Amino acid sequence: MASTLTANSVATAKGRTEQMSLELPSPIAAYVAANARLDVSAMLEPFAADALLTDNGRAILGRAELRRLFEEEVVAVKAIFTPDTVRHEDGQVVVEGPAHGDFKGSPIRFTYRFTLEDDAIKALEITA
Repeated sequence: MASTLTANSVATAKGRTEQMSLELPSPIAAYVAANARLDVSAMLEPFAADALLTDNGRAILGRAELRRLFEEEVVAVKAIFTPDTVRHEDGQVVVEGPAHGDFKGSPIRFTYRFTLEDDAIKALEITA
């Protein structure tokens, strides 16, 4: 099941601003929406209990470690990921876009590679 997520406004070639909608699978849309609210509990909900998140090569396993990561490295710096592209590649859902927040270099463009299983996020690889 897919959800439509309205991403940030984007400028068009004619200089107008339009809302861009992305069709994201439900667990990904739920994660992105929760991240926009900086709601750690809601960010964890779409993840499988034994989910693996790899952040620029660093492995984070399970919800307890994910909670710590989200609290210390997402909410603490108000890092909000705003996807602007999505594609399916090698069995994964690849979502790209900038993250804005109170951190050096903001905004930084990220690629999120989601692996879904049983309507949950089983794995997420994040690269800048």
